Amino acid sequence: MKKFFAVLFTTAAAFGVLTGCGRTKEAEAVKEEAASESAVYRTLDEIRKSGSVKIGVFSDKNPFGYVDENGHYQGYDVYFGDRIAKDLGVAAEYISTDAANRVEYLKTGKVDIILANFTVTAERAESVDFALPYMKVALGVVSPDEALITGPEQLNGKKLIVTKGTTAETFFTEHYPEVELVKFDQYTEAYNALLDGRGDAFSTDNTEVLAWALQNEGFSVGIESIGNLDTIAPAVSKGNETLLNWINEEIRALAEEEFFHADYKATLEPVYGTAVDMDSLVVEGGVVEDTKTE
Repeated sequence: MKKFFAVLFTTAAAFGVLTGCGRTKEAEAVKEEAASESAVYRTLDEIRKSGSVKIGVFSDKNPFGYVDENGHYQGYDVYFGDRIAKDLGVAAEYISTDAANRVEYLKTGKVDIILANFTVTAERAESVDFALPYMKVALGVVSPDEALITGPEQLNGKKLIVTKGTTAETFFTEHYPEVELVKFDQYTEAYNALLDGRGDAFSTDNTEVLAWALQNEGFSVGIESIGNLDTIAPAVSKGNETLLNWINEEIRALAEEEFFHADYKATLEPVYGTAVDMDSLVVEGGVVEDTKTE
């Protein structure tokens, strides 16, 4: 585990006893730098030596990251995680995460990589380092067929369910403040709230609400795309360059075999069928055309 520890000085100079403005400023500068360097992460070599890579994924977000009836992690992100572990020559250790704690898990070193449908945003990029993207996504809104929401203006005065720490929460807070947001920590809680009628609609990535609607009769995605077209990418702790560079090279190399198309066919196509154009979601080699992120 790579840690940046504050350097403890035992000489009088560390306490400013020695005369000379330069020495005093130097000591204070070192202390300030040490205090600010608190990142915790494992380098690429340390991960390989340990024999396992810790990957944060969702456990309740079928078909992207979920735990099946046998207690095994499955889904689009897990399929990718398995390949990362294989090519690193280590075992994959999956750790369940909620949307709101993805950044914190990286900052505290609880995981090495986040593969939990992590949308790239400028705000998040200040706290973590994103690798190349592997999926395109926008926001969508799912609601009951009997009271289908087909435009954001229909949400005024109504309750919109969101999951804490998601781009949906941020988007509607900023652009539609008159919409009442009902917030939950976990996706399972959010979907159950929609089923129970505790909200009029639910918003998250359009890929996710579409998959859920296809599996739950009586619900449809009335707003298929709202907000910017964004990207989904792996994330590592801020400053973990060795791991970040390896993941980027891995994504570029996987493009030669169209790995993410194979991932889609294995994990998403059984759910989407012909309802979704695979190329509208899948990104190979980290190359995205005409995509604006925020």
